[in-house]
Amino acid sequence: MIFENLTQVLLLIGLIISAYLAIKFKDLLACAIALGIFSFLLSLEFYVLQAPDVAIAEAGIGAGLTTAIFIFAIRGTSRWEVEG
Repeated sequence: MIFENLTQVLLLIGLIISAYLAIKFKDLLACAIALGIFSFLLSLEFYVLQAPDVAIAEAGIGAGLTTAIFIFAIRGTSRWEVEG
């Protein structure tokens, strides 16, 4: 019981930190990686909440495929945000 609560609190802190970093990074590749970490932590949270099918889908599509698509899209553009 205590281990589950501690795990959920640590995952929540990781989710908040990775979401904040995804917003604050100026490098688009770093943002894509932070979003991938967010999706992976979210899939771990689903697994802790005893939803393994949702966790597998989130890990495969959210963390894996979406991050790869973001990286391929960034390769075709400039990586840095233009200050305006």
